[in-house]
Amino acid sequence: MNKGNIGVTSDNIFPVIKKFLYSDHEIFLRELISNAVDATQKLKTLSTAGAFKGELGDIRVRVKIDKAKKTLTISDHGIGMTAEEVDKYINQIAFSGAEEFVNQYKDKAEAIIGHFGLGFYSSFMVSDKVEIFSQSYNEDAKAVHWSCEGSPEYQMEETIKAERGTDIVLHINDEFSQYLEEATIEGLLKKYCKFLPVEIAFGMKKEWKDGKQVETGEENIVNNTNPAWTRKPADLKEEDYKSFYRELYPTQFDEPLFHIHLNVDYPFHLTGILYFPKIKNNLDVHRNKIQLYCNQVFVTDEVSNIVPEYLTLLHGVIDSPDIPLNVSRSYLQSDNNVKKISSHITKKVADKLAKLYKNDRADFEKKWDDIKLFIQFGMLSDEKFYDRAIGFALLKNIDKQYFTLDEYKAKVKDAQTDKNGDLILLYTQDADASYTYIQRAKEKGYDVLLMDGEIDVHAMSQFEQKAMGDGEEEKHALRFVRVDSDVIENLIVKEDKAAVNLTTEEEDALRYTFEGLLPKSDKANYVVSLENVSADALPVFLTQNEWMRRMKEMSAHQQGMSFYGQMPDSYNLVVNIAHPKVQALLAEIKEATGNSLEDLNQQVEALRKEQDAAKDAKKDESKEGEEKRDLTKEIAALREQIKKHYTDRAADNDKVSQLLDIAFLASGLLKGEALAKFVNRSVELL
Repeated sequence: MNKGNIGVTSDNIFPVIKKFLYSDHEIFLRELISNAVDATQKLKTLSTAGAFKGELGDIRVRVKIDKAKKTLTISDHGIGMTAEEVDKYINQIAFSGAEEFVNQYKDKAEAIIGHFGLGFYSSFMVSDKVEIFSQSYNEDAKAVHWSCEGSPEYQMEETIKAERGTDIVLHINDEFSQYLEEATIEGLLKKYCKFLPVEIAFGMKKEWKDGKQVETGEENIVNNTNPAWTRKPADLKEEDYKSFYRELYPTQFDEPLFHIHLNVDYPFHLTGILYFPKIKNNLDVHRNKIQLYCNQVFVTDEVSNIVPEYLTLLHGVIDSPDIPLNVSRSYLQSDNNVKKISSHITKKVADKLAKLYKNDRADFEKKWDDIKLFIQFGMLSDEKFYDRAIGFALLKNIDKQYFTLDEYKAKVKDAQTDKNGDLILLYTQDADASYTYIQRAKEKGYDVLLMDGEIDVHAMSQFEQKAMGDGEEEKHALRFVRVDSDVIENLIVKEDKAAVNLTTEEEDALRYTFEGLLPKSDKANYVVSLENVSADALPVFLTQNEWMRRMKEMSAHQQGMSFYGQMPDSYNLVVNIAHPKVQALLAEIKEATGNSLEDLNQQVEALRKEQDAAKDAKKDESKEGEEKRDLTKEIAALREQIKKHYTDRAADNDKVSQLLDIAFLASGLLKGEALAKFVNRSVELL
């Protein structure tokens, strides 16, 4: 028996391995099975090259649990190791036998996966002791038994092993007893080894019989050795792609919309299949569905370092031996190959979409609502993708017609260009809630877009910004405006607004009458304004600043904008003095008020004149010590009395309440008790 020390630079290597080598302890199983598959692939390569003339025979990798002995064993029938090779590849940490092998057989070793150096030592994360029993394919070599108890000391001796290959026996630490459970191991095998190129057997297949599961006598093969992405596209039918999608995502009930088969040999190696799922809302739900493999070994489903963030909304598989991995294979390093692969995938996706749009636009339009979120996310995230996608990114109007941005601008240019030359694109986020406003827009010959997507507000802002360009020359703006944010006459202004020809007393009468009945809330602020809109517009209506509303909507999806989300909503209550109902109400208020406010108004006017005179007069040094009157405070106190006069009378005026409620109802803000009162009042007014 030989004893020795493992070739490491520090006695502390094993504590490091046990705690920090891998981010997830479960990775040990992937590493050991990868090594077993690697050994098998080596033997197949030698056989193909004529260097091994024996029979390959049974080359399955087997995983076995022995609960009584607390062992987990991974066995292969691959190339095996001699004592010298064990000393070289096991006792010298971080020397990779596979890498040397690939260099020697680089023309025939495409499937070698075990070039990660430290993979074997991951077994010590969960084991008190690890044993190796190995018989080399070389018939003259003696079988070798190696063992180590998690310290730099090992034991190695000759042994007898009936079959070619290697058995790795893990004596599982009590702390990790879950790795002696069949369900745990089978779950890990399906997660990491589902598509390895050599069959992995774990236990026996079971079937239900007499109300319980019984073994059938047939080995349970946990992997598909020939997954769709490893085959040539010419050999696959549409049903093969759909079947593979169901294999990848057995709980996903929706069929994918279409797929992209990746197959690149130069300047990097990349294979895979990407699927476009139906993506209607909730970006986070759909992320991390692309699985990364390295020569069919599962690495991770967090691929944000390999592909742009928006591509993480796709589903499918990417397989590349050229993507560098750190020792844990769980975290990816960014280098030129990664950047090239990312760029290639982006281009392939954009080319596929452009081809679908060009070849069958009608079918593309049918799929648009399901892929819109992905395309918009891509355009917002990647300038190059924006440039490629602008030709097939669609806008949908409320009549379910689809247009590219250029097509839509041409459609509405004549009707929806305002007096300043700006092109106004009207939109709604809810066609039913905005029905009245949409009808008014249609009466004017305008078109309305439906922008009800999760990130439509971001997309609109991007279109607006792009329309302005980067040049210094004067350009007309492109603006998206929500159709229910104002009366249509104010949304697309064709001529200067008519003046508000009211006296100060008349303005006070209308403003204070409505202001006194506005709801009080920490979540919303209301300001009353008087406008001369038109006789056929609503008498009273609510508007909301387009920019501020967008900022609040964006804050729900964009970090750093939470400030806007916390701000109260701001509404402008517009009293349309051109409407007959408002004119009649004003006449009624004036008649009811009579001369009762004449004295207060005269006092206010006098104080204002005094205030103006004081501003114009030079400072009188001789009166510096005298107590000065606060004219502003006196005026405010008098105006509060005037306001109270109108507010008290408005509370008893059903017409004012009715007009206010109509404005809130039209904006979808009349709810609960206020809605019930409106209904009852409407019945009484009848």
